[in-house]
Amino acid sequence: MSDTTPDVAVAPNRSELSPLRFLDRSAEVFPDRDAILYGSRRWTYAEFADETQRLARVLRSHIDDGARVAFLTPNIPETLIAHFAVPLAGGVLVALNSRLAGPELVYILEHSEATTLFFDSEFRHTVATIADQLPDLETFVEITDDEFGHPLGDVAASGIGGLVSYPDYLSRADDLDPTPLPWVVDDEDRVIALNYTSGTTGKPKGVMYTHRGAYLNSFGETFHNQFTGSSRYLWTLPMFHCNGWCTPWAVTHAGGTHVCLRAVRAEAVWDGIDDLGVTHMCGAPTVCTTIAGSPRAHRLDRPLRITTAGAPPSPTVIGQLEALGVTVVHVYGLTEVYGPYTICEYQEAWDDLTPPERAAKLSRQGVGMVQAERARVVDENMVDVPADGETMGEIVLRGNNVMAGYYKDPDATAEAFAGGWFHSGDLGVMHPDGYIQLKDRAKDIIISGGENISTVEVEQALVSHDSVLDVAVVGVPDEKWGERPRAYVLLKPGETLTADELIAYARKLLAGYKVPRDIVFAEDLPRTPTGKVLKFELRQKAAAE
Repeated sequence: MSDTTPDVAVAPNRSELSPLRFLDRSAEVFPDRDAILYGSRRWTYAEFADETQRLARVLRSHIDDGARVAFLTPNIPETLIAHFAVPLAGGVLVALNSRLAGPELVYILEHSEATTLFFDSEFRHTVATIADQLPDLETFVEITDDEFGHPLGDVAASGIGGLVSYPDYLSRADDLDPTPLPWVVDDEDRVIALNYTSGTTGKPKGVMYTHRGAYLNSFGETFHNQFTGSSRYLWTLPMFHCNGWCTPWAVTHAGGTHVCLRAVRAEAVWDGIDDLGVTHMCGAPTVCTTIAGSPRAHRLDRPLRITTAGAPPSPTVIGQLEALGVTVVHVYGLTEVYGPYTICEYQEAWDDLTPPERAAKLSRQGVGMVQAERARVVDENMVDVPADGETMGEIVLRGNNVMAGYYKDPDATAEAFAGGWFHSGDLGVMHPDGYIQLKDRAKDIIISGGENISTVEVEQALVSHDSVLDVAVVGVPDEKWGERPRAYVLLKPGETLTADELIAYARKLLAGYKVPRDIVFAEDLPRTPTGKVLKFELRQKAAAE
């Protein structure tokens, strides 16, 4: 480990908080322990830290302080290493949703002003298609995954200017000063990552995470997930989603083992459980359904803890997993609060409840985590609603794990922070025992498989079709995904259009999971006197059907 002292003022009673310290410590204390497992590839903590240093030194040689470095990659080891290497180099990590379509990626890369893009070979065609639209991107680095069928293509024939392979890029470290970069920052309020989320306008907003916030949230994740040095964490949660709920840093903090997973498939998940001794995983309720519904599902002889969020897990799935010996923990949060903020803390008194009663308790969003403050449910005047489990209000949050703000959007930041609290836009109730429960989403965001879908974004894509007059998109219940988008479409007079044609058109503009497969051609839409579509009525109608 390095004894290099950064060029910052030093005080004996203060050090700036950063999750970089977690890898520094684990590599020093547990150098030979397995840090990362991926197929036949293995990294010890010493090797994890070494590759992080090499990548950081190369990045540092050509990026400015605070430069945005983007990764378009699945849950492979290189994505995990980036969570430490990019901030170690003084950069800001932008982990891109690998399910986004080309135009969406262009917007985020332009808005974030990213100068370097690392991408997995699986996405080479997408990157080649948009590269000429991104003149400010100076460096493209292609990561290959030979073991899983994604070898390096012909770099010269890629059509991507400035393209280099990951091994060649990493080898540049051999020509640089080998002195390790210090695992510290000069200011804990520096931005460590930008995470993009869709707002009510449909345009993604860049949520700024700080070193301090990531450090503190990681402690909360370690505590509530009960991570230890013997934990084996399976990466079923995308690392691009709220930086994997800060779990890249949390598992490393505990000195546990990361088990990377390229894609969430039932067979691969059960391989991890049965053959690799997986003890923990996180994800949307769809992950729970995948595990419980697999033909390989069986009663476990050792503990497995699954933390789920995105939508309330159904009592049926909770019961199925409990029967397998799996502990299900329900949390609630948003991108703007580093992922999970509240947790449904288990109470011993629930042991005496029937399984359906206990599952109903577990499906609530719960209470503030240890690193967070108490969540509130308030009316329009910021007055707490009665804790009766019935009176709805908006869930508002505050504390160390609220974002620094929206990148380059002070107006949206001020609106979100009105009254000194972060306004979630989610409607819920407060129960007499202090547990909150989500009831509706005031922003009309659809949560499908744990991913947020902005109805406005989908509407804008569909209404851009020449034959479409107006569109209203709502979330309707779906047994597998929790919700799915349904589009109510009004056609222009004299125009004809089929659902398949509109779906094919939408696929060119939106990520696949955002495209409604459920198209209803309507004669009219229910509206208020001022012309606003009554989406609540559409949701009621859909639920009744």
